[in-house]
Amino acid sequence: MKNKAKSKDLALLIFLIILLFALNYSFLNSALQNFLTDYEEALVIRIIDGDTLEIESGEKVRLLGIDAPEKGERYSPEAGIFLEKMVLNKTVVLEFGSEKYDRYGRILAYLYVDRKNINIELVKNGLANVYVLDEKMRESELRNAWNKCIESNKNLCEKSTDVCAKCIELKKLDYNSQEIIFYNKCEFSCNLNDWEIRDEGRKNYFFENFWLEAGKEVKIIVQQEKNTEDTKTTLYWTGETYVWTRTGDTLFLRDEEGGLVLYNNY
Repeated sequence: MKNKAKSKDLALLIFLIILLFALNYSFLNSALQNFLTDYEEALVIRIIDGDTLEIESGEKVRLLGIDAPEKGERYSPEAGIFLEKMVLNKTVVLEFGSEKYDRYGRILAYLYVDRKNINIELVKNGLANVYVLDEKMRESELRNAWNKCIESNKNLCEKSTDVCAKCIELKKLDYNSQEIIFYNKCEFSCNLNDWEIRDEGRKNYFFENFWLEAGKEVKIIVQQEKNTEDTKTTLYWTGETYVWTRTGDTLFLRDEEGGLVLYNNY
């Protein structure tokens, strides 16, 4: 009887330990992640653009997990000014991921000022989109920041007011075949001239003198060289061996004014 009682007590103890671990998994995971993460303090001496800066050592720092507009693009000045106000001439904390440097020799990091993640603040304020490659450490926080940006409808998250913005649907995104299909659900044709398709990074495609007829679809195929001429139903995104990555990406569709028509993350 005593052995049975001890077995029951041991089973109960094991059950309680498992339950405690399950209830606190996210906390334990976060604590372990923070314990293993590498940090460093640095003084910011120059802002290069919305997602790149220089520290006192002379090294360049590229902000992890985001992509701000390039110079000449919409909201590029605003992104640079925002970053300048947040970090210029301040000592920041650099949080490194699994790789400290990119192929250009730039430091890859999340920036913190007063415990505030500046990368996330840029996304939340619509001055950068999420750009996650292999480093997934802060992905969920960045995605949440983007969702908040969409709710606030500002800057890069500002919704298109084009009459056709409510007409165009994404019917297919296949990273294996590198094909996407849009469908016009409205009863009138839509002029997509100068509308832009973009991934999370720098790859983009502009429609040229193209109308998507009512109730029709158009397929856009990525290929290095154009082997066939464009038609009313098939267009070719040339100059790229691939755009849509197997590890995850986001498709953005914007009108000719830069308004966000739709986005799809996978």
